[in-house]
This record gives sequence, C-alpha cells and structure tokens, in this order.
Amino acid sequence: MEKDLEEALIKHIIKFLLELGAGFSCVGTQYAVEVGGKEYDIHLLFYHLKLRCFVVAELKKGEFTPEHAGKPNFYLDAVDDLLKHSTDGPSIGILICKERNKVVAEYALRAINKPIGIVNMNSRRLFRKN
Repeated sequence: MEKDLEEALIKHIIKFLLELGAGFSCVGTQYAVEVGGKEYDIHLLFYHLKLRCFVVAELKKGEFTPEHAGKPNFYLDAVDDLLKHSTDGPSIGILICKERNKVVAEYALRAINKPIGIVNMNSRRLFRKN
C-alpha cells in the first residue's frame, strides 16, 4: 500500500520536493540501512542543504496510528549513526499519512526526543512536536 504512494510521489518528485520547500535533495528511495545484521528500507531519504541534515520520510497510506511513530524514530537513530557526518545536524523525520488526529499524534510523539512531523495528505497540514 505504501509502495503505491511512494511510486506516485516518485513520478512527481520535483513537484513534491518543491512542496516540501527549498533546499531538499533526494538521496534515495527504498534506501537500505543495515542494523543488527538485518536490512531495513527507508521509503524516502532526503538531505536538506540549508539545514545540513538528513530527512527521513515514512509513508503510510491510511490513518496515522501511534504505532507508526516508532519506525521513523528507529530510522532517525540508524541514519544518525550510519550516515550522518560530524558536521551534519540531527536528522528530521516526516511521517506522511492519509489522515491524522492531532490529539493522537501529540500523545504518540510526546515522549520521542527526535524531531518528527506528521503530514496529513488530505489537508497537507503538518503536525510537529514543539
């Protein structure tokens, strides 16, 4: 399901990057990272030129659930340990989903100490932790 969303975004990657804002460059799709002897694929991996950091994008076709917050958090740790240069800033996570409830998102992200935002594809509104 997320693969269909990913393919649709890839077809329109330049438009998508412009919607994200200036400074984004695409590092890869289904970007493989190895953790604990197992390979994991990051849906979309970007690098932000102005912020000097990686941006991990996780795609969920349905409504956001609290369980969805764990995967980008895991990927952010992996990217910071395996890819990040000492001069880079901490990586940022974006969870793109069809729908999200702001209160559920707030509770799900409250104890996570990484910068993760949740984009609601229906309204294109971003929820992020303060």
